[in-house]
Amino acid sequence: MKNFTEELGINGHLTIIKQYTDGQEEVVFDDHNIIVSGMGVGLTYMFTGSGSNSVLDYQIDRFQVGVSGPPTGGATSAIYQLSGACTLAEYGAGSNLFIAVKDQITNNTYTSLAAAQIPANKRTRIGDSSVRYTLVVDEEACNNISRPGTTESTINEVGLLMKNPTGNAVDRPLLVAYRTFSNIVKTSDFSLIFRWTLNF
Repeated sequence: MKNFTEELGINGHLTIIKQYTDGQEEVVFDDHNIIVSGMGVGLTYMFTGSGSNSVLDYQIDRFQVGVSGPPTGGATSAIYQLSGACTLAEYGAGSNLFIAVKDQITNNTYTSLAAAQIPANKRTRIGDSSVRYTLVVDEEACNNISRPGTTESTINEVGLLMKNPTGNAVDRPLLVAYRTFSNIVKTSDFSLIFRWTLNF
């Protein structure tokens, strides 16, 4: 049986690029993503009028990277958060990323998690029903991650989040798309660029 987002024909594609300080680029990942059940939850809030009254709250305007993908049991559409989302400190104080910690909606509860803002100029309509999000983890971001059981500065999961579908007074984001990938050891020698296209 198809889930709600499959019925609506929502799908996506992710390309990950290493961009070195000398301008050279290397594609390290190019494949589909997973539209998770949070997308259906967010759209249900919108279509039924039971969530926010502002269309701006349904925008996908932030992202997370993590170090522990895939989740226990594998990456499925039923997940609500990254397995090892980076903390505020792990994103790096010298980074150009704007990071905020919010209570993220995670399967009928809330979890305080950090996420990076996607600037408006990095959200581009590329067709009647497609939007491209360009996520940039710059040279100074995510370089000093060291957790038990992980390789230092290894990134292997990423997610997109809807801003605030419940219309709470303080934003409560919701994970709507997700992807794991092979370990990338992040260093200050390069930026990571995630070109993520969603088709509605």
